[in-house]
Amino acid sequence: MRNLTLKSLIILIFLTLPELFIFNSCKKDKDEIPSVYVDFYININSTQYIDLNSVGGWAYLTGGVRGIIVYRLSIDEFVALERNCPYQPTNSCATVEVESSGMTLIDSCCGSRFIIIDGSLVNGPATRSLRTYNTSFNGSTLHIYN
Repeated sequence: MRNLTLKSLIILIFLTLPELFIFNSCKKDKDEIPSVYVDFYININSTQYIDLNSVGGWAYLTGGVRGIIVYRLSIDEFVALERNCPYQPTNSCATVEVESSGMTLIDSCCGSRFIIIDGSLVNGPATRSLRTYNTSFNGSTLHIYN
């Protein structure tokens, strides 16, 4: 009877082990940037967005988690990036800014750098790119959404 109980215990352990790994891997990352609803329009001909009138121009916008950086990639293409740095995003200073070169973004809190044209990581400690939002442009109005 004792051998049967020991065998049953071993079988039970082997059956529940995979479930423990599955449930642990599904836990939400505590350092994950929260998802927020983004859906707004801006008129780039407004004096408020004058810097977006030329290719290579950028602007800070309200929205997202910590704000959004919009960059004009070409005559009809824009990139919208979340300003919340993916490295320890709950830190109050985890916000990226455009560097003086206009080509990279930096989180002065952790030192992570990202490329402005797509939010990809240049160097860390961050290990992920910046979150991007969808954009559509009709010639004067830019729609930013997720």
